[in-house]
Amino acid sequence: MACTALLLAGCGDKKGDKQSPTPTVGVIAARAGPVALTADLAGRTQASEVAEVRPQVSGIVMARLFEEGSNVRAGQPLYQIDSRLYAASQQQASAALTNAQASVEASRLKAERYRVLAEEGGISKQDAADAIAAYNQARAQVALNRASLASANVNLGFTRITSPISGRIGRSAVTKGALVTSNQADALAKVQRLDPIWVNIQQSSTDFMALRRSMDAGRIAAGSTPVRIILSDGSEFPVEGKLNFADIDVNEQTGTVTLRATVPNPRGDLLPGLFVRARVGQGTVPDGILVPQTAVTRSPRGTATVLVVNAKSMIETRNVTADTAVGTNWLITSGLKPGEKIVVEGLLKARPGAKVKAVPAGSKAAEEGGGKGSGTPAATRK
Repeated sequence: MACTALLLAGCGDKKGDKQSPTPTVGVIAARAGPVALTADLAGRTQASEVAEVRPQVSGIVMARLFEEGSNVRAGQPLYQIDSRLYAASQQQASAALTNAQASVEASRLKAERYRVLAEEGGISKQDAADAIAAYNQARAQVALNRASLASANVNLGFTRITSPISGRIGRSAVTKGALVTSNQADALAKVQRLDPIWVNIQQSSTDFMALRRSMDAGRIAAGSTPVRIILSDGSEFPVEGKLNFADIDVNEQTGTVTLRATVPNPRGDLLPGLFVRARVGQGTVPDGILVPQTAVTRSPRGTATVLVVNAKSMIETRNVTADTAVGTNWLITSGLKPGEKIVVEGLLKARPGAKVKAVPAGSKAAEEGGGKGSGTPAATRK
């Protein structure tokens, strides 16, 4: 019995001496490089030019000269108003000018003759002065009639209503036979320039000021700011725009700053009033490090940490600064150095201070070691 006990004790000692295998974890090497930052902001499209067509003279609409929804050019006729009354006024003004011009010559000759007679004592100086005054009045009457003729010509031209800008015209508010007036409030039609089109974007003043401070401090490189438009169905508009305007006032009710992007719209696919999302470039971080979001955990106080395999093949917990999401990654701006090995697979087996075998993430060795799929979500891993 004693011998049997000794044998069992010896077997137990050998079993306790057997060590568990070293855990295998999948790692990636931290690489620093320029990282372009973007922000998805809500926006609304707006025509870059808008002109409401209104009559400048009163009359009956004789014809509509455009097709609703078509593209028109600046100066293209849109409506024809009955011009007979204005044509008669123009002819009357022209005749009055001709009459006034004819009387000028007679007044000039009379004034000249009276001046000579007055010098010779044939008439009084008052008569000569009256003749000169009549001549000047005739000249003034010519100028007045010339201005009246110009006004009549302008009013006659207003009977043909033209487009003030080039763009796409909408529906007509009047038809042939309608009476329009020069002081009416309702527009006959609206012309909008859609190429390029504007996108008005709202960004919080806090984010806007943080972006400005980062650029001033040199943490973000400024440059031309590209804008990509995301439509309501999730598709991306194929043409890239540029950010060209920032309002200098902050909206007191919403605390936002209005940004404006100019987007080429050669086919007119973007229409005014559409709600879209604008993917706006926010500059570039010169030496940023991207780490998968699943590899970053946060403490209850919000401190971000990652697990790193050090030179002794041991796990370390590293506090990092991860404030910006870039796709499925976090942008790390401090706490990591290029070349360090970050654990992204096998996180359940990676305990701080434990010795591990580090292999490239996604490799066959990582899968055989149970690394693939063994991580925990960043929101739940402690």
